[in-house]
Amino acid sequence: QALPVESGGGLVQAGGSLRLSCAPAGRTDSFYDMVWYRQAPGKEREFVARITWTGARTYYTDSVKGRFTISRDNAKNTVYLQMNKLKPEDTAIYSCNRVDGLRPVDSWGQGTQVTVSS
Repeated sequence: QALPVESGGGLVQAGGSLRLSCAPAGRTDSFYDMVWYRQAPGKEREFVARITWTGARTYYTDSVKGRFTISRDNAKNTVYLQMNKLKPEDTAIYSCNRVDGLRPVDSWGQGTQVTVSS
């Protein structure tokens, strides 16, 4: 079974920026919304951002509003997460997925590690 493939993570100082990319397991133009989730050590996976399949609407968890931007390029079959003004509490493994309502369509991939130093 194909899995999503995330990239772009790394180590950055607080206040810095990173741009994550995601190649979903299937095509992004398959009418699914796309989501980014993150999981910090010892914590549950939590929702970060969501974008509708047309890209017309986006949704964010409160803690990242005004700092993160989700976008998609269906022609390139890629979803992005631009992260600005990063904080140490943003440190986590970030993963993407296609969703059908609230249900992930694919198994979760390995994700990409984001580490923000203070």
